[in-house]
Amino acid sequence: MMKTITLFRPVGLKEMELIAESGFNAFPPRLAWQPIFYPVMNQQYAEQIALEWNTNDEFSGFIGIVTAFEVNEAYLKQYEIQNVGGAIHNELWIPAEELNDFNNNIAGTIEIVNVYFTGKSAKAENLSLNNKLEKFKK
Repeated sequence: MMKTITLFRPVGLKEMELIAESGFNAFPPRLAWQPIFYPVMNQQYAEQIALEWNTNDEFSGFIGIVTAFEVNEAYLKQYEIQNVGGAIHNELWIPAEELNDFNNNIAGTIEIVNVYFTGKSAKAENLSLNNKLEKFKK
């Protein structure tokens, strides 16, 4: 049986809609100004980014969505864990041109594990996705 590692990724609404369009199986290609895809190593760090960054970002729809997914451990060994600050700030740097390979090494689906809403949060046009997100409203 393939060993996997759980990774996390904070995303905004537009990226989440593209993930939903893939059947929750893949992250969308990076935009021209995004040379690296950054999955993070723990949920606490992902939540910090979602809350402090995505909820304040118009491009993210003023909503912070935390995703979790399993990736083939053997595949990930080629990437060094990067620490970018405090003890929990560990992430992987996947070059944009390697994102398809990364997506092919995701085992199972990309799950939504937490959502941070603001008074300005946009709603998903995809009703099924919107219902998934709404379940996290407190």
